[in-house]
Amino acid sequence: MEVVIVPDAKAGGELIAEAMAQLLRRKPEALLGVATGSTPLPVYEALAAKVRSGAVDVAGARIAQLDEYVGLPADHPESYRSVLRREVLEPLGIGMGRFTGPDGTAEDVQGACEAYDKVLSDAGGVDLQLLGIGTDGHIGFNEPCSSLASRTRIKTLTEQTRIDNARFFDGDIAQVPHHVITQGIGTILEARHLVLLATGEGKADAVAATVEGPVAAVCPASALQLHPHATVVVDEAAASKLKLADYFRHTYVNKPEWQGI
Repeated sequence: MEVVIVPDAKAGGELIAEAMAQLLRRKPEALLGVATGSTPLPVYEALAAKVRSGAVDVAGARIAQLDEYVGLPADHPESYRSVLRREVLEPLGIGMGRFTGPDGTAEDVQGACEAYDKVLSDAGGVDLQLLGIGTDGHIGFNEPCSSLASRTRIKTLTEQTRIDNARFFDGDIAQVPHHVITQGIGTILEARHLVLLATGEGKADAVAATVEGPVAAVCPASALQLHPHATVVVDEAAASKLKLADYFRHTYVNKPEWQGI
């Protein structure tokens, strides 16, 4: 995988937004996989600025969701469908007709999981999937010891993840659902380009395990090592535990400009 070390979160957002813009210039109908949380916000802000300036046209772009709470109404302000509408679709001027995600309110949750995998396949697959990473190395909601071949499925959240997410529910962990639908690691690995963004010292151990550790289910993000086109973008704080940081800086500075990320 390629590791790109940037000065800060804003620079990481700009870099990834430009990669998305270049993809859309080559393939206007590209399917972009998006993640929630605070980490990817600089990406969406930078891409929206490009749209406003006319630097990129997203008229044909499609957006795919990574995960969703189970049992939370789609119009709940903290359902990931609602969050992505506010943070991605509306700023980019993309309508819900070009958005797809799993149905977290379905009576047949397993059926909804299988249906979403089929939707992604029928759509031609995800062209670029943006990922964040948890402090325990999870991607999507694939918690430690998730199968590296897993498909979209229901997962039970760890207590730590519910504690972390309580900040979105007025600090009340009782409001945080216990279950989610998430793209599995096997599903995620089918995207043509994986881009993981990590910022802050709190992510440094997880980044080091992902990039330099063994491929192991205990660190789900380490599965990115198996992908033919995976890019890990980290700020200096998140890169602080990387033994090969100087090598990563050298290779990025000296790569051909036409390669992009």
